[in-house]
Amino acid sequence: MLRHLLTLAGLLLALAPARAAYPDHPITLVVPFSAGGPTDTVARDLAEALRKSLGAEVIVDNVGGAGGGTLGATKVAKAAPDGYTLLLHHIGMATSPSLYRNLQYDTLKDFEYLGLIIEVPMTLIGRPGLPAGDFTELRRWMAANKGKINLANAGTGAASHLCGVLLQKALKIDMNIVSFKGTAPAMAELLAGNVDLLCDQTTNTTGQINAGKVRAYAVTSRVRLAGPVLSTLPTLEEAGFKGFDVSIWHGLYAPRGTPPAVVERLNAALRAALHDPEFMRREQALGAVIVNDARLSGPGHKAFVASEIRRWAPLIQAGGPYGDD
Repeated sequence: MLRHLLTLAGLLLALAPARAAYPDHPITLVVPFSAGGPTDTVARDLAEALRKSLGAEVIVDNVGGAGGGTLGATKVAKAAPDGYTLLLHHIGMATSPSLYRNLQYDTLKDFEYLGLIIEVPMTLIGRPGLPAGDFTELRRWMAANKGKINLANAGTGAASHLCGVLLQKALKIDMNIVSFKGTAPAMAELLAGNVDLLCDQTTNTTGQINAGKVRAYAVTSRVRLAGPVLSTLPTLEEAGFKGFDVSIWHGLYAPRGTPPAVVERLNAALRAALHDPEFMRREQALGAVIVNDARLSGPGHKAFVASEIRRWAPLIQAGGPYGDD
């Protein structure tokens, strides 16, 4: 009798559908900004590297809208916690809590933190034909044109907006802030000469700088960057702004409640992706620094974001709430 029961149990087990190993179908990587921008560039490079390490297609989904990326972040926070909807977001994860009064998610509670990816310095660039050949000449030109200077950004909460906030504070020169719906239109208007300055990530500006299409004046990192053109640019600290250090980091997230085994699998895949030779080559060519420290772990990543929320809150709140997102 026992033998028959064991046989029946084995037969039922064999007939039961096998639980598919994760991942068994494409993964959606949400980018909370428009296509063609710096975060989108990082996402598409990472998607290809993750495809290799996960063995599944990774599809980039651009969910633009609010400058801080809140629409895309909300979409992922409310997605099924199964590992098939992920978020790639930048420093906006840490600044949105101070920028917006009515976020539809809690930054530190509604996501599983998978690891930090890269840090990207920023460059201060000017329109073609701007009558200033270097940063010293730029400061003189700015002093002579107070109230007339148009500083572009990609929208409230965008990296270029945050850099502009610090830049105005450091220079002590008020500029006309011109906000666009994304980095691509901001760059297009700069190239057309309709705005004067833009402070944005090297992932978006390096190509234009190397091609000689814009004037480049300085970088926001503590040390000079590599590259035949970028290495000639002074840091803002060299230019006299002590402690001026702004790098735009990018991290990977899943919805809260994603199974621990899936989180572990994603973290391992991320670590492998960051060592992919092609990914490394592409990011380094853009001036980005690939993360290789404790912030690559989930807990380390979350602790870092919490510290960044504390860092940016006083600067942002000094200007009051920016929106209702």
